[in-house]
Amino acid sequence: MVVVEVPKYEVLEKVELKPRETALIIIDMQNDFAHPNGKLFVPTAKDTIPVIRKLLEKARKSGVTVIYTMDTHMKDDPEFSIWGEHTVEGTWGWEIVDELKPEENDIIIRKMRYDGFFGTPLDHILRIRNIKNLIITGTVANICVLHTAGTAALLGYKIVVPIDAISALNEFDMYASLRQISFLYRGILTRSDGIVFLE
Repeated sequence: MVVVEVPKYEVLEKVELKPRETALIIIDMQNDFAHPNGKLFVPTAKDTIPVIRKLLEKARKSGVTVIYTMDTHMKDDPEFSIWGEHTVEGTWGWEIVDELKPEENDIIIRKMRYDGFFGTPLDHILRIRNIKNLIITGTVANICVLHTAGTAALLGYKIVVPIDAISALNEFDMYASLRQISFLYRGILTRSDGIVFLE
């Protein structure tokens, strides 16, 4: 058995953000990933649902822009050779879990690959709203969360990741993701209760 030591990373107790300059991004909290009957269910995703919901309510109250990404595929997508069929547009598995349903003014980004920016208008939407800070939540930590966070950082956004609001298939993937976000992309790690929206 190989034992891997996890490099240290800092988790801040408090992060203060201006609501008008901030967007909350909820990544792929769809039935196929976050519901026990989903085709690619991430077991720890269900634990993040109440955490994300609480943060979502706080964000909406403060006037923070709320953005959902939805992993979106057509039938016979080449990605199915890796993961099997999942989140086919229009199916139950493609829909956001009931507990986190988008509201009228929320923004939905349909993405066909891991990265929420790749081939989507996400960056343009953020720029026209003068967004500087991104709170990134959702699943899966080392796949869509990490790729989206990485591109966001490379594009110059300040990224904040509440570690209790993301989920992974195993502990290794989770720790590797947090290490990369902190070390490689200089993202800020915190917990959802530590995020404060300034008036």
